[in-house]
Amino acid sequence: MDSESIDQLSLWWKEYKQTRSPQARDRLIVNYSPLVKYVASRVASGLPGNIDVGDLVSYGIFGLMDAIDKFDPERAIKFETYAIARIKGAIIDELRAIDWVPRSVRSKARNVEKAIAKLEAKLLRSPSDEELAAELNMSAKDLGDILTETRRLGFAALDEIMSSAERGDSPTLGDSIPDKSFGPVMTFENEETKHLLASAMNRLGDREKMVLALYYYEGFTLAEIGQVLGVTESRVCQIHTKAVMQLRMRLSDFEGS
Repeated sequence: MDSESIDQLSLWWKEYKQTRSPQARDRLIVNYSPLVKYVASRVASGLPGNIDVGDLVSYGIFGLMDAIDKFDPERAIKFETYAIARIKGAIIDELRAIDWVPRSVRSKARNVEKAIAKLEAKLLRSPSDEELAAELNMSAKDLGDILTETRRLGFAALDEIMSSAERGDSPTLGDSIPDKSFGPVMTFENEETKHLLASAMNRLGDREKMVLALYYYEGFTLAEIGQVLGVTESRVCQIHTKAVMQLRMRLSDFEGS
């Protein structure tokens, strides 16, 4: 963005915050709308084909509008960083509201999580797929099918892990680096979250850690991660889902302790 565009954007922000002008707000929405498309496409990559990306974009627009209303341009934080969390939150909230995951899928996910917890307590490490399948009295292929089916829970899960605060104000794995401008309380909470996530991730297997790092921090697609690991995109989905289940379980334990 050139300096002239930046200056114009600053004027729109100033006008909207001072006058609440609908015209200035509309200009800001149009300017930042590519953020919504970006977030919607990332969320859609882990959802079944019957979920329309256009619907996700429409859900995300509400998150963008909320971010514009609540953002303080005087704070030393980029609006894009602030808005992405709220856009993701709006999309996930709407998906949850329409109950897009069948009860049977949720039940299977709970059974897998219970088996993971039992094996971790027994083995004092992350269980392998073979050990997990044996605990569930099923074949490795059947376990893989379940992990693929429950991936719809997994891709939203990392945005729900630390959801005790208001949507968009609570950090997730993807945005857990603290911003010093938030003040001492928020900085402490972000640092604590960062340490909890690091501790939970360190207990994962090497492949699970790599998948999460490439997907959430490096922005790789599932297909690209598959090329790095030499496995199929479907297998990456399974690894991701298992890793998210483990993280969600461990962070829930931290919050309850």
